[in-house]
Amino acid sequence: RAFLYFLALLWCFLAVAILADIFMCSIEKITSKTRKVRVADSSVPEGFKQIEIKVWNDTVANLSLLAMGTSAPEILLSVIEIVGNNFYSGTLGPGTIVGSAAFNLLVISAICMMSIPTGEIRRINNFKVFLVTAFSCVFAYVWLIITLIAVSPGVIEIWEAIVTLLFFPLLIIIAFIAEKNFCIKQKPKREDSGVVGISLTRDAEEQQALEEPHHGHSDMYKVSFQDLAMVEDLPEEEAAKIAARKIAENEHHNSGWYRINAIRGMSGGKRVIPTIYDRVKLPEEDGENDLAKTFDHSEGGTKPVVEFTASSVAVLENEGKVRVGIRRSGRKDAAVSVRVETINGTALAGSDYKHFDEVIQFGANEILRQVFIEIVDDFEWEPDEFFFVKLANVPDETPNFELGKLAICQVTIINDDEPGTLDFARPSIVAKESSRLIRVPIQRTGGADGHVSVKWKTKDMTAFSGKDFEGGEGELKFDNGETNKTITIPLFSSNKPERDDSFQIELLETTGGAKLGKLTKTIVTIVNDEGRILKCYMLSSVLILNQRCDEKLLLFSEFNGLVSRIVNLTFGNLDGLALDDDSYINQFRNAMNVNGGDIESATFLDYILHFLTFVWKIIFAFVPPVGMGGGWPAFIISLGLIGFLTALIGDLASLFGCLIGLEDSITAITLVALGTSMPDTFASKTAAIMERYADSSIGNVTGSNSVNVFLGLGLPWVIASIYWNVKGEQFEVPVGSLGLSVVLYTVAAVTALTILIIRRNVGVFGKGELGGPVPGKIACAIIFVLLWVLYVVISALQAQKVI
Repeated sequence: RAFLYFLALLWCFLAVAILADIFMCSIEKITSKTRKVRVADSSVPEGFKQIEIKVWNDTVANLSLLAMGTSAPEILLSVIEIVGNNFYSGTLGPGTIVGSAAFNLLVISAICMMSIPTGEIRRINNFKVFLVTAFSCVFAYVWLIITLIAVSPGVIEIWEAIVTLLFFPLLIIIAFIAEKNFCIKQKPKREDSGVVGISLTRDAEEQQALEEPHHGHSDMYKVSFQDLAMVEDLPEEEAAKIAARKIAENEHHNSGWYRINAIRGMSGGKRVIPTIYDRVKLPEEDGENDLAKTFDHSEGGTKPVVEFTASSVAVLENEGKVRVGIRRSGRKDAAVSVRVETINGTALAGSDYKHFDEVIQFGANEILRQVFIEIVDDFEWEPDEFFFVKLANVPDETPNFELGKLAICQVTIINDDEPGTLDFARPSIVAKESSRLIRVPIQRTGGADGHVSVKWKTKDMTAFSGKDFEGGEGELKFDNGETNKTITIPLFSSNKPERDDSFQIELLETTGGAKLGKLTKTIVTIVNDEGRILKCYMLSSVLILNQRCDEKLLLFSEFNGLVSRIVNLTFGNLDGLALDDDSYINQFRNAMNVNGGDIESATFLDYILHFLTFVWKIIFAFVPPVGMGGGWPAFIISLGLIGFLTALIGDLASLFGCLIGLEDSITAITLVALGTSMPDTFASKTAAIMERYADSSIGNVTGSNSVNVFLGLGLPWVIASIYWNVKGEQFEVPVGSLGLSVVLYTVAAVTALTILIIRRNVGVFGKGELGGPVPGKIACAIIFVLLWVLYVVISALQAQKVI
């Protein structure tokens, strides 16, 4: 019976963790709400620009809503226990709060110290806020000693309960003041955000950088995209997963983001850090990369090779269907079956196109096949969107075949409900002097309805009109449904042995309701290609290719398209890593599939955890999606369900302790405290490794420990003290083992925080709270763990009346 109760307890811990995932995502939705404000800016015609700022301050959100997210089980357990116990004080709730605080500060900090790679350190960035929360997490338990032992031993009066609860908003106010430096005069200094809890949205500067086409992902991570494109025989989809993981790892996240990822890892759910294969190695930075390498997929013609006829296709939204060609090469004398399926990008299956997943048969000596994918015309304007069509092997297919280089095709759906936006397809173009003509592509995006036109003119730079090229101005007209046109400019020959002259083309004004896009200017560089190597500039990297110029330009174009497809696939992967679900359909799909449907990346452990938590996932999928009602319905309902499960955990823990002969106080500081702290353990370890600073790993522990006391004990004490005061009696709280537990934790907390401050300022420890030289971090970690062991052992001996 004890073993069955233990399994039931663990199963309920997993359920609470899944609910905490929903709860944290709802908090992210609530705290990410923004409002637009106008800021004076003389550089723009309007004289001002609009920027979005967050309604919630990070520190306020972290110490209020986040505290409920990370500590909801402990807080609710304390409230439910006291109400369910006829307003008599219990031992399970308070014991869990103190035991969880000890485990968080001592054991989690020790794990974070040891998890930092050798030679690296992590420092707390926003040290002022950390000092406030560190002082508070000690003061909170000193206050418990004062109220339980000194002022009114064994009795909690109304004023003591109210003051305990009021310390919670006071902590938020003081932390906010410390963050804003209202009481400290200092020179302005730019620092990274050092919030102590959750801030899952990007700040304004980072968001702007990601939205700009030339300063976003493609620019910030251009080395990764280019290197991935150079890896021989690396599938584009896998390259995109690698790039998405690198982006996710390099961006700043806080404890809430890591906690959600840890919870999903514990339940086999959809992770926010993509899983990739470790077998891929990128090219070394030094040395030349040979892009001309080819790979014979057919192994000398002995195997069939299947791939798409084109790497990308485009279709107008009103055409209804898009045709995608598939070709076979290599061995052709046998029948071959290949699976063709669609993958979401910015276009979503169901709303933008009909999902396609079929097995296509190639007969003997059949070379070409076509598939038709239905496009949904919704008669509403929206930006041009894309999705992907993927080829995959069919299990047990005979003969075996190989996928070619074009195993993924990008399909762009061009919206035709608006006139569209006109701009250049590329910011710069390389032109060969021998071609005598340069064709500059103009693209029409965001709509293709009606007849539109755009005026253009050239501007001399190092190349001059009439001498190097035939410049001037003109007008380019687009017919209804036309999305691509070119400006043709004649080039003149030159006697220069080597030439590198440039001129500019600018788009001026449009007609027919069309708008100008962001790329209204392009630079054309004329090079002499006779007897010299053509220099192609791609993503700020020079690719020197020792072949004929025509082959170089073709290879450059293919490589550019490959990088572009990897970038778009990466964006699709990042969109798929969104924390919240916007509909019940997606919510149930993620609940019913291991790893949120990403089966290829799922491990054996993911399948086991998914099986164990499947029932809970289906039940909790009925909670309103986080995207509904600004996150508040999910917040309220998930909080209520956490309360229900917490009450169940309390009963199971008491029964389990009774069956094996343990007091509730011992069960609380060990089993229940560890069960509620497991997600924080995994989250803090991941945050310590991935983040530049220690705020998201141990900086949030001190704030959480303070809030546990002020809310987890203050709220039930206020309820119970008022109840007994109305009845004319006092609210009695036996000191017993709780008093000794609080004293032990206070001593351990002061010791641990002192060690952290010493580590920050002493060179032998690397001057960082986490990591540093191996001997120092091992010694500190051992001290922290020993402090926790002593706390548990002494508390248990006192509870069993041995001492």
